[in-house]
Amino acid sequence: MPTELAYLLEEFAFELNVGKGFSSNTVKAYLSDVSDLQGFMESKSQTEVSDLDLELLRDWLWRASEKGLTKTTLARKSAAVRAFTAWLHKNGKLELDPGLKLRSPKASRTLPKVVSRDAMSGIFDKLEPLATVDNPAAIQDLLMVELLYGSGIRVSELVGLNLEDIDYGRKILRVIGKGNKQRMVPYSDPASEALAVWIRSGRMQFENEVSQNALLISSRGKRVGVRQVYALVASLLSETAVGQAGPHALRHSAATHLLDGGADLRAVQELLGHSSLATTQIYTHVSVDRLKQGYLKAHPRA
Repeated sequence: MPTELAYLLEEFAFELNVGKGFSSNTVKAYLSDVSDLQGFMESKSQTEVSDLDLELLRDWLWRASEKGLTKTTLARKSAAVRAFTAWLHKNGKLELDPGLKLRSPKASRTLPKVVSRDAMSGIFDKLEPLATVDNPAAIQDLLMVELLYGSGIRVSELVGLNLEDIDYGRKILRVIGKGNKQRMVPYSDPASEALAVWIRSGRMQFENEVSQNALLISSRGKRVGVRQVYALVASLLSETAVGQAGPHALRHSAATHLLDGGADLRAVQELLGHSSLATTQIYTHVSVDRLKQGYLKAHPRA
């Protein structure tokens, strides 16, 4: 990687982390995309910042599309590079911002996967009998699914929970979402029961000197990671009609079931931590789609 561009990438990373307050996952993805662009520049022997122009950006994005990347990924790569060139222009490294005219394919917005109420009941019917005092791992499995589905939190928010983030009296969690934004999220009565069992008897069987204040810990006492939660949920959902899916499907399901039950759209937006109401509105489309399917199956003149 060119020395100047490598140095600028470090400064850009600082801007994303501190100036923009982006989540660690977003920063990681953006830096990976910009590094990919820089590697492409090197392959063309264009190693100077001044070599960045619209033609080069379009060529790079076209080559990326040739790899069979999804529209969503291409849109993110385009957004990352536009942010980089805008930052370069703002800081006087580029006279003009070539990213202003870079267009990426619009991401196709498919309806999210939603687990049916009956399927969720089946999952809990499977987990609950296993969550006994002599099986702390199963107690924690039940708690993780209860919190993901009952509160609609992201898996990264779940594994980041600490003991002091729980308000037992009001049944509220304090979570840190995207952009390090904090919000308060209620949790259900079943989640409260699972949480009580985990704190009272499950967690102490795993706790050691490295556990510190993490709510969820592995059998070795370390904070539970995203991969562990993903493996659990993916295994459970593989036996449902949803098929291959991860923890985010439980978040989708929570939002959809809330709207199906008559919850206010803005209340769901606040629960999920969406900055834009438009993002939450995708779940209204899911509800309408489910309504249509039910109508077609049930109405005699459908």
